[in-house]
Amino acid sequence: MAAIQKVNRGPSAGPENRRAIIAAAREVFATSGYAAPLSSIAKKAGVGQGSLYRHFPDRVALAVAVFEENVDDIDALVAQPDTTLDDVLDLIADQALVSTSLIELMSTKQDDPTVVHLGERVRTIIDKELRVERAAGRIGTHVDTDDVLLAVSMLAEVLTTTHVDARPEVARRARALFHAAFAPR
Repeated sequence: MAAIQKVNRGPSAGPENRRAIIAAAREVFATSGYAAPLSSIAKKAGVGQGSLYRHFPDRVALAVAVFEENVDDIDALVAQPDTTLDDVLDLIADQALVSTSLIELMSTKQDDPTVVHLGERVRTIIDKELRVERAAGRIGTHVDTDDVLLAVSMLAEVLTTTHVDARPEVARRARALFHAAFAPR
């Protein structure tokens, strides 16, 4: 039986390969953690390791690309006119439930310029939503962006050490605490 040879589609396959690698990384990181072998990500994406490294020179670059999509989703949510801080916190909690390895990245590589950039984007998004919430009277004037970021960080850290089956309930309880703490006084 003759072996089936893959056809090299050249540079035109680049964007599709990049999307496949990011999707595979999201899944592999979620199930196997941040230290998962990059070869398993390449295999799941259906690309060679050379292709993976052409798009992402190291593990941090790949994880940042996955996390960047999360931040894009938060940004898109905040762009919707009826979005509340509760909606944003819900989305972040949902993302954290399946992205504990990305939380690990953010804490272990916090001085990496690409990770710093993502943190700055999140800060800008939260700051914008906080101004909207404050103007609508849904959040206390005692709450600032750093408070919200601290709450999100605390939730993320707790979720990384919580058994996967208990994470949804822990996230729900944390959100209830945040809601009470952030309410107007």
